Amino acid sequence: MSVVRLGAVEYLNARPLVFRLDRLPEFDLRFDWPSRCASLLHDGSIDVGLIPSIEYLRPPESARGADAYRIVPDVAIGSRGPVASVAIFTTRPMADVRSIALDTSSRTSVALTRVLTTRVFRVAPELRPHGPDLAAMLAVNDAALMIGDRALVIEPGPQRIGDRELFVDKIDLGEAWFRATGLPFVFAFWAGRAGAIGAAGVQLLQRARDAGLQELETVSGEYFANEPALAALGARYLRDNIRYDLGADERAGLELFYRYAAETGVVAAAEPLRFF
Repeated sequence: MSVVRLGAVEYLNARPLVFRLDRLPEFDLRFDWPSRCASLLHDGSIDVGLIPSIEYLRPPESARGADAYRIVPDVAIGSRGPVASVAIFTTRPMADVRSIALDTSSRTSVALTRVLTTRVFRVAPELRPHGPDLAAMLAVNDAALMIGDRALVIEPGPQRIGDRELFVDKIDLGEAWFRATGLPFVFAFWAGRAGAIGAAGVQLLQRARDAGLQELETVSGEYFANEPALAALGARYLRDNIRYDLGADERAGLELFYRYAAETGVVAAAEPLRFF
């Protein structure tokens, strides 16, 4: 099997999926922001990427038709209820929110925010891209979308915003989706052009996931080296909040998200799920 160039998300929640893959000669592994993983796959710099799920609907012309993206079966990053690491932090009730700063490292969570504000929260705020700095985001916006490790460690409560202290609420988007639909939400999965990885490579990715799920304390401990409190928090998060399968319920949730994204104007159209 030729070496497969893998692009993985650098956040903690991706680490169980790549457990010890860096030791395998079959893969060349790199880590980037979620949005960067998508860009690298789109421009052909990697063969298979752990991409934001919305990016499956945004392929370049070179990944259409017979070369359309395929998904590695049965492996994903998702949640069935609270996800803890994808949230809108708001200084006022959602009904009164007029502007939301959007974490620029995110793409699926931005799309989910658009879907939820339209269909669930019933508001139409101005959405403004911004670097992931909560204080700076809330200094000039009513709310802020943040994802990943930063969002995981921010708790609701008083926050220093400029020269003011404001109460900041945390609205978990995984929980909001589940309450509205009764289905899991899929944030990311492995994808690549048709033929980018063979059956043997798919099995290695699935086995890496299985091995990682057996070693969550090790995964979090290595990620948060010399930070025992964060390592313990991370292990609980991986165990209690994140789901790593892509079964029938997850596929149904993903297809519903794609339909809502198309209806909301986030993407031009939904596409059927295609697998390696």
